[in-house]
This record gives sequence, structure tokens and C-alpha cells, in this order.
Amino acid sequence: MNQQETARAWRLQGREAEVQLYLSAAEGDVGALIGARVLGLPLSLNIVPVSDWIDASDLGRAAVAVVQVDADSSASVKRFERLVASVSDTPVIAAAFEPPLALVRSLLRSGAHDVLPLPLSLDDLETSIAPLAQQVQQKEVQALASSSRLVTFCKARGGSGATAIASQLACRFAAREAAAGREACLLDLDVQFGDVAFQLGLHPKFSLSDAIAAGVRLDGELLRSITTRHPSGLSVLSAPEEMLPLEALNNDQVLGVVERAQRAYGTVFVDLPANWTHWSLSLAARSDLILMIADLSVAGLRQARRQLDLLEEQDLGNVPLEIVLNRYEKSLFGSVKQADAVKALGRESRFTVANDPATITGAIERGVTVDEIKRRSAFGSDLDRIDKALVSLLGRER
Repeated sequence: MNQQETARAWRLQGREAEVQLYLSAAEGDVGALIGARVLGLPLSLNIVPVSDWIDASDLGRAAVAVVQVDADSSASVKRFERLVASVSDTPVIAAAFEPPLALVRSLLRSGAHDVLPLPLSLDDLETSIAPLAQQVQQKEVQALASSSRLVTFCKARGGSGATAIASQLACRFAAREAAAGREACLLDLDVQFGDVAFQLGLHPKFSLSDAIAAGVRLDGELLRSITTRHPSGLSVLSAPEEMLPLEALNNDQVLGVVERAQRAYGTVFVDLPANWTHWSLSLAARSDLILMIADLSVAGLRQARRQLDLLEEQDLGNVPLEIVLNRYEKSLFGSVKQADAVKALGRESRFTVANDPATITGAIERGVTVDEIKRRSAFGSDLDRIDKALVSLLGRER
């Protein structure tokens, strides 16, 4: 590393919002800062000479920036003042070696959130950032809302075919999103009967259990390393190999994993368990779209209506939700028609998926997408229609 180079010399950055450090050299125990976290946010170290200009656009994903100031360099002080003036939505902290009182007052007047002594310590940094916790969290939420979309699949009842639709649709969606320069992942959160990896013919080395075990160490890059890549481009975080009680997970654990996924991928699909829990309801509340999968039968529609009533009772009736009627028969002799579904559910169901057991069963047994079983199938055509609608529903462009 040539420390005489400019700001582009060396930079360690993650995909999630971070605390960005702009220091002139690696004085002190900087090694302890690399890979560390403060209030759950990763530190990003940038080696930059004290008078080199820092582009304000580089702070776009920063929750907080810490910038070194040299008390003996007027150019360094002016750089800090200009940077603070140009980044109104990012708190900037000054850092200096034995800063004189006059400099501290000047920096605070110019808009510095705080002035810290160098060498920098994690304790001092945490104390300084702590009052900004709410502001940092709000910026994170806004960043996720603007960049990533969360789609949850819920089952009207067990055996409705939701996992097959979720896995096949997510593969289709991911393959087409790649052309637009975006990525997608599928999180299998059905910790008891999760089957996504099996249905897609994947053999994951890691699972949701590993993501949970990582705790605060989990960031976007670590999450990517424990997902399994499907040939379509879809990244899959599989359900645990061993069955777990639903209450073995809590809100903080699940939301932590999902938020990390949203920082790393453009679209996050989640396959939920059939039974509702506090954490799955929390995910539903955060969703940009809920896809409820119901099989077109009397029992399936009855359970779908009960699910809709539950969501309404939990004040989730305003979350965008679409019902997908699975195993749809166009035959005049089918016992349940789409009009019956509208009457039973009290609402229109825009999407249907054809009853094509030979194609979908063949795909699941071979662990491939349905197109590899039959290039043009009724099942695949219906998924294409849903995929196209998702682009509009999620505010995407292709």
C-alpha cells in the first residue's frame, strides 16, 4: 500500500450502510478496527491524505463518517468544512491528534457532530455515535426501501404447492433480473418443512442456522458466502437440515438475516412456514408484497379466507397482497371455478397457476426448473405472467 496515493489508494467497503473512516495512515491499533462493528454497523477504513478532497458521493451509503483533520493544515480544516456542508444527511465526526480547544470549537461550529482524539478507539467511537442510533436506523430503513424489495410467500394451508411456486418463480425472476444488473435471493424460513434446496437440486453446505449463529457478525458478504447459487443466478439460503420448533427463532434473529439479505440483493423472496409466528407476522408487515398461495379447492379457499381475516385482524390489511390460485383447471367440469374463489375470498385473484402435475412433479424429482422438463408448459406460462406482473408491482424496470 502506497500511502502517498490519493483517496482511491485502498478502500475496504461492504454493501450495507457503514461507519466510514477517513484516516491519513494506519497509526495506532488500526488492525482492531478492520472487520469491527459499532452499534451493529461495520467499519470501512479509507487511507486518505489529510488534505485530499473526499467526494461527498462516496458517503452515500455511510451511516456516519469519521474524517481526520490536521490542526496544522488549513487545507485539511477547509476540506472538513466543505465536506460537512455538502453532506447534510450524513453525520460527520472529526478526528485529530491532541486537537486544541480552538480547533474543536471551530469544527463543531462548522457542523461536526463530534471531535474525537486520535488514535481512534472503538469505545470513543461508540460513545460518539450512540446518540445517532435512531437517525442511523432511519437512514438504513430508507436505503433498504429505495434499493431492495421484499416478497413473502405464505401458504393458505400446508400442501398448497407454495414452495414449488416460490422456488420456480424465484428462479425465473432472478434469471431475468440479471439482465437488468440486479440480483435476487430466496430465503427458506420454513424451519420445519423447508424444501426449497431439495426442489431445486441444490446441495448447500450452509443453511439458515449458520446465518443465525453468525449473529452481529453477519453482513452482506458473509451472507453471500453461505447461500447456494442456482444456475439461474438465484441465491438460496436453505432451511436448516434439522427440524426446529418455530419458537426457536425470534424477531431480532429473523429480521436481522432478512435485512442483511436486503442490503446484498435487489429482491429478496421469503418462503414462510404454514403456521404464523410473531416473527413471520413481522416479516409480513415489512413486505413490499405478499403472495398467498391457495389451491383451488373448497378446503383451500376456506383456509385462504381465514388467513386473510387473520392478517386483517393483525392490522396488516394494508400490505399489498395478491392471491395465487394453484392447480387451476380450465375444464368446464372442474368442481371449483374462479368465480367461486372470488365469492369465497371476497376479492379478485389476479393470478392462477395451471394444474400440471406431470411437469412440476418431474421438475421436483429431478431438481430442475420446469422448462428443463417441458420447454412450453401451462405451468411455466402462468409463472411467466406472474413474473411480468411482479416487475410492475415492485416498481422495477427491465
